[in-house]
Amino acid sequence: MKFIILGGCADMAKPLIELLKNDNEVKQVIIADRNAEKAKSICDMNGIKFCPEFCDANDHIALVSLIKGNDTAIAYIGPFYAFEKKMAKAAIDAGVNYVSIADDYDAYLDVITLEQEAKEKGVKILTGFGNSPGITQILARKGYNDVKNTYKINVNWCAGSDESVGPSNLIHLFHIFNATTLQTFDGKEISVKTGEGEKEVEFPLPIGKAKVYYTGHAESVSLPRNLPGLKEVTLHGGVKPNYIVHLVKFMSSLNFFTTHERRTMFANFFHKIESWFSSKEFNKSVGRVDIYGDNYKYFTYVGHIADITSIPAYIASKWLANGKFNDVDGGVYSPEKILTKPESFINELRLLGIEIFESEVL
Repeated sequence: MKFIILGGCADMAKPLIELLKNDNEVKQVIIADRNAEKAKSICDMNGIKFCPEFCDANDHIALVSLIKGNDTAIAYIGPFYAFEKKMAKAAIDAGVNYVSIADDYDAYLDVITLEQEAKEKGVKILTGFGNSPGITQILARKGYNDVKNTYKINVNWCAGSDESVGPSNLIHLFHIFNATTLQTFDGKEISVKTGEGEKEVEFPLPIGKAKVYYTGHAESVSLPRNLPGLKEVTLHGGVKPNYIVHLVKFMSSLNFFTTHERRTMFANFFHKIESWFSSKEFNKSVGRVDIYGDNYKYFTYVGHIADITSIPAYIASKWLANGKFNDVDGGVYSPEKILTKPESFINELRLLGIEIFESEVL
């Protein structure tokens, strides 16, 4: 097997690199990144199966050439509202299946416009196979299958402030707490202001109870499009301790995050001082999915953010390369769309160390 990681120098990609390194089925891994020096350093540290390449996601012709010849392209280049469609289009033109950890709701709405082209080329574009979106949608699909007449799914996530993240993650955070996003109520998709809709949710430790808000992740736009009959789908997210959210919301109210350039500037600044926000307490991130129908059940999960982001992408990439998705046509797939029977995938998530809990109230 031969894989290419687009944005392989990303902090979130570290667990993926380790998994591929220890996987005997994987014979070659290209670390493709605009930071060619760091890519070479990562490859030197991880052995002969790894090789570095310079990658500019804005250079379509070069990106297509880089992706060609691989079994799967795995995308970590963020922010995804700027790059998901570009990378997926390059994979389609290269004729190579693609997996991303794309998380922005607008990135999902962009990439699904490539559905017909991907279908015609026979290329499978798996978008949002990370944490949230990703694990959340897989659990939503499981609950949707289990609960008769499902009409409502509420997705919630909370990040711990002690998790190490890169500038792209901060750009994403500033984006999803800026302007508006889409949620479904009474069967209708409506625009809501991000940072509103505050509620308190019980998560696994070390997060525990946390306040969460409307945020611009992809679940609120993907689930209603792929799971028929849903009348309500909401997505709330937050950070603990909660004062970080209040800081981000305050800066957004002052129009600090209105452009990609502004978000990038502030992300680079806060990345340098992120240790100031460490609490030494909230060192993992969590998710919760509540499913309502004739009965009610919910799932929760917990793990280090890089692990719970990379492990789903790793499994999906291996499944693509091993032919486990050969029974579906080319096209653009979110997790709940392609994993119609998600139990085996969930079992693999657990085997690789993600703690997933299932509860049911009749």
